[in-house]
Amino acid sequence: MTIAGRQRLDKWLWFARVVKSRTLAAKLVSDGYVRVNSVKADAPAKAVGPGDVLTIALERQVRVLKVLAPGARRGPYEEARTLYEDCSPPPPATTETGAGFGDRAPGAGRPTKKERRSHDALFGGDGFGSGKVD
Repeated sequence: MTIAGRQRLDKWLWFARVVKSRTLAAKLVSDGYVRVNSVKADAPAKAVGPGDVLTIALERQVRVLKVLAPGARRGPYEEARTLYEDCSPPPPATTETGAGFGDRAPGAGRPTKKERRSHDALFGGDGFGSGKVD
């Protein structure tokens, strides 16, 4: 139920497809991961309306959403996208080093075939330095 264009925060988060269920939306708000206009939301029942700015700390990102309208139902993504304007900062740019498969620090991760062969030549085929291969 919307009152003068306002809606419960947990319901709006669910309608806008920020979270998968309304229960998760309520938990997100209760645990203190949502701010409304830079003030930590204290209850899932807090009313939000057009013009409010939500800062949501999700598992792998922080989203900043400006509420454009209350939701009428939990529709498809295209419909949910009309409820907000995404003001989130762009993700950090990846550097060229470490981005490719061949670019990695020596000794990091699983050895390449070439590294494995040089290791076997140095320590022997069994990996214990005995020099014999069974």
